[in-house]
Amino acid sequence: MLRENASDLIAFLIVARERSFTKAAAQLGVSQSALSHKTRGLEERLGIRLLNRTTRNVTPTEAGDRLMRRLGPRFAEIEAELEAITELREKPAGTVRISAIDYVADTILWPKLCRFLPQYPDIKVEVAIDYGLTDIVKQGFDAGVREGEQIAQDMIAVRIGPDMRIAVVAAPSYFADRPKPETPRDLLQHNCINLRLPTHGGLYAWEFQKGDEELSVRVDGQVICNGTYQTLNTALAGLGIAYCPEELALPHVEAGRLTRVLEDWCPPFSGFHLYYPSRRQHSPAFALVVDALRYRG
Repeated sequence: MLRENASDLIAFLIVARERSFTKAAAQLGVSQSALSHKTRGLEERLGIRLLNRTTRNVTPTEAGDRLMRRLGPRFAEIEAELEAITELREKPAGTVRISAIDYVADTILWPKLCRFLPQYPDIKVEVAIDYGLTDIVKQGFDAGVREGEQIAQDMIAVRIGPDMRIAVVAAPSYFADRPKPETPRDLLQHNCINLRLPTHGGLYAWEFQKGDEELSVRVDGQVICNGTYQTLNTALAGLGIAYCPEELALPHVEAGRLTRVLEDWCPPFSGFHLYYPSRRQHSPAFALVVDALRYRG
């Protein structure tokens, strides 16, 4: 019933508001005869007269006045909402949720977002710190951040940072009465600082490569952390050897607060990528965020 009458109701409302078929026809871009035919058709379907017509003017009947007062504001609300949606297209808005580890959030995401967000005040970004290799689809995230090698093939991956290296470090005091490891296997004789991945409950295996030789070592130690910065701070306290991003460790190495070992076993890798489902329809706001985070060398 509504679908059948909607266009005729709009025509009636304009005629009733303007009190003239001539003015209403000009607004709608139709002929007076066509407009008169639409309103008569509506009256016939409703079984009641809505307009009093004379040679000089048009006025709503009691039923027409009631319909105009009740429906007029509702159609105005619909029109305003449609205009608001159009503004969203022209002025992107919405919330973008991203899952990432704290190191990535601090060193890659926020520096770029701090330049981007002031330009788009209607876009909101939520960054959730997560070491659990979360399923972003099930958890309602728009995107996640992982190393390039960890991303599933059915996801779209966008590089957001340069190639990286891992640094294996410990405080000079730690090595004061211990030999420095010369190969990754020597780490099994040391007090190493572990990182626990909450999704699987297991400890992160330290990965190394030298030439064609690749090693994955499950180290042991007194301290287990669940974040990169915790791991680094534990190493600075002299409590063991840490496996952390080179960018975080180098300032402390250069200042003499940390000693680096096994550098020749830590080649560059492809760095961090933003990833998201290829089959999901994304908003203009999301596309702008992805472009802002994209690594351009």
